[in-house]
Amino acid sequence: MPQALMFKPLKSIAEQFDRLIQGRLWLKVLIALMLGVLTGIALGPDLALFDATTVKTVTAWLALPGQVFLAIIQMIVVPLVLASIVRGLAANSNPEAMKRNGLIAIIFIAASTALAAAIGIFLAIQIQPGSFVDAGFLASESSGQLATQSAKGFPAAAELPGKVSGLIPKNPLASMASGEMLQVILFAGVLGVALLSIPAQQAKPLFDLLAALQEVSLRIVSWAMLLAPYAVFGLITRLVANLGIEVLAGMAIYMLTVMAGLLIVAAAYFAVAYFTLDAGIRYFAGQMRELLLLAFSTSSSAAVMPVTLQVVENKLGIRPDIARFLVPLGATINMTGTALYQGVATVFLAQVFQVELSLTNYIFVVTMAVAASVGSPATPGAGIIILSMVLEGVGIPAAGVALILGVDRILDMCRTSVNVLGDVVTCTTVQALTPEQPDQPMAGNAPGTADSVEPS
Repeated sequence: MPQALMFKPLKSIAEQFDRLIQGRLWLKVLIALMLGVLTGIALGPDLALFDATTVKTVTAWLALPGQVFLAIIQMIVVPLVLASIVRGLAANSNPEAMKRNGLIAIIFIAASTALAAAIGIFLAIQIQPGSFVDAGFLASESSGQLATQSAKGFPAAAELPGKVSGLIPKNPLASMASGEMLQVILFAGVLGVALLSIPAQQAKPLFDLLAALQEVSLRIVSWAMLLAPYAVFGLITRLVANLGIEVLAGMAIYMLTVMAGLLIVAAAYFAVAYFTLDAGIRYFAGQMRELLLLAFSTSSSAAVMPVTLQVVENKLGIRPDIARFLVPLGATINMTGTALYQGVATVFLAQVFQVELSLTNYIFVVTMAVAASVGSPATPGAGIIILSMVLEGVGIPAAGVALILGVDRILDMCRTSVNVLGDVVTCTTVQALTPEQPDQPMAGNAPGTADSVEPS
């Protein structure tokens, strides 16, 4: 048989497969994820095919696209969120509706975040994932630290006024540079409302500047998304190669506990969508599939914000005044999946280090999960930063973070999908509770602020 005929079926299959993944970034990322696991196993300590120096060098270079991807997302998240929130406020020509929408969204987000953290705590108490991990070496290294630490609990009443006043950015540029997202949100809110209260002609130059800033940010995000498959491949390869399958298997119960909790929260969100969306749950699930897979791929709510806006407005029929205000806001303060992860991780590490947690400690964990999530950046790895704050508050040694840091990349991808799902369901809930009303424009409502926000 001629070689051309022999390889024609293989070529045909390759062409069909290429057409299948054409334009489907999420599928490319899933393929990269599987290839990364296989490559990591080949390079890892389980097979021991290569020496440690070679593995370290190879995985460092393979992870370079991932490091570049994370750096780009962290670079662009502050200007993207700032411009999106200000323009989202500008899309609300009815000030009463804007206040009502924001209040309902914040109540829904706070309640769902607290519930998610409580679910995580409950699952960790019932499953006891810490009893499956041998972390005696960590306990021995941290015994002195453990003996001197005690649960700090809630801040003293005298400290609260200072903490509240500290939320106001004295220097907005410094807050942006340091990534203080809660202060950035407050500044964006004040700026947006102030711009709407001045004459349109005076506000138009700044609105145009913010519109250009948003478009440029979205274009940069679209460029970064091209790196996503290579980023996932490199980061997963390095993770598996450094830890090995044996270590990952030892953390399997902890990982499964987190994933089970995320599935419960996701199911609850779908139940809410069933009651708040007329299109039907099957249609909703179909529209969410690619968005959630993209969120899983990038581990960043901010990176998929353009796609979230497109799905919410164009596919689910959410009003622009709701979508353009709540999607960027939710991408920054709605961290339901992260809150559940914090609940599981805190109880898990308490079990590992044999730290007894009281009811007050559990309430503190839930409260901190809600409060800390509000100000966390919508970038990969933010959950670990928040978790460190929570652990400090309940007296668990900081060395415990090292125990779960290795598997955080996988869990970060999972919880980001739930965070994005929560952003969408927040929009459907607010629209269901706030029927459309005639516009009541503010005196200085600027023209040209209802432009469609399309992903680049």
